[in-house]
Amino acid sequence: MAIVIAHGFTLSWQRPAVWSVASRLNRAAGVVTFDFRGHGRSGGLSTLGDLEIEDLDVAIRYARELGYQRVATVGFSMGASVALRHAALTGGVDAVVSVSGPGRWYYRGTVRMRRLHWAVERRLGRMVTRRFLKTRVSSAGWQLVPLPPADAAARISPVPLLIVHGDKDLYFPPEHAHQLYAAAREPKELWLLPGFGHAESACDDPLADRIAGWAAEASAHPGAVPIGGDAPAAARGAGTEQPPQQPVRSTRLVAPDPAVSPAPAGDLRRTLPQGNAYQLVATGMPSV
Repeated sequence: MAIVIAHGFTLSWQRPAVWSVASRLNRAAGVVTFDFRGHGRSGGLSTLGDLEIEDLDVAIRYARELGYQRVATVGFSMGASVALRHAALTGGVDAVVSVSGPGRWYYRGTVRMRRLHWAVERRLGRMVTRRFLKTRVSSAGWQLVPLPPADAAARISPVPLLIVHGDKDLYFPPEHAHQLYAAAREPKELWLLPGFGHAESACDDPLADRIAGWAAEASAHPGAVPIGGDAPAAARGAGTEQPPQQPVRSTRLVAPDPAVSPAPAGDLRRTLPQGNAYQLVATGMPSV
C-alpha cells in the first residue's frame, strides 16, 4: 500500500511537520509526498485547492507507476479538501483521509481564517505570503467555484472515507467535520479528537499510526472499516502487500536538508500539460 500526502496551505514536504508525518506513515506503507503548485519548489501559482486536484493526481499516478496496487490519500487542511474533490471528480484511490478539512468554502468564522482570507485576497497579503511563507498565490481567484468539500464527500462512496478533526482547531471548528460526515455516505468514519489542534502540526506519532492502520484496513477491505481505527497488528505494520519487486531509485527515503529549502527534485519531477513541474518524493515500504 502507498499513502499519498496532500499538505496544507503554505506548507511543503520539507517542512518539519509534514516530514514528521510522512516518516511516521512510512513505517506502515510506502509514502509519496509532494509540493502543491505555488508551494516549495513546485512551479505555478496556488489556486487554493481548485486546480490542485491535478497535482494530487500526478502523485497518485506516480505511486501506481512504482507498482503499488492500493493507494490511499491523506490530506491536511487545504489538502484535505483537495483529497475529497479528487476522489469525487477523478477517482482512482482506495481510501481517503481528511484531516482538519473545511466543510464549506469562504469560512471566516475564526480569527485565523480571516487572516488567511486577507493573505490570499489582497495584493499586500499575497506579497506577504510570497515573501515570508514562500507560497505564490494566483491573483485571478476562482473563475468558477469548485465543488464544495461536503458535496465532494457525498460522491466518494463506495471508497472508504475517514474524517479526522480536533475540538481545538483554530481554523475550522468541529462543525466542519460534522458537515462532511453528514454529507458522506457509507463507508465513512468520524474521529473527533479532544485536544487536537490543526492539521500536520498537531498530528503526533500515535495519531499517524492510527491513521495508517485505518488506511491499510480500509483499502484492503472496503466497507469493513474498523471502528475507532484500531486495525490488526498486520495492518499497523508493513501489511500483506509487498513493495515493488524492482524498486526504482526514487523510492529511497530522501531526508530534507535543513540547510537548503527546498532540495532539488532531480529525477522525481513530473510535469503536467499546463507546464507546472512538481516536486515528488517517494519513500519505500519498510522491509520489516
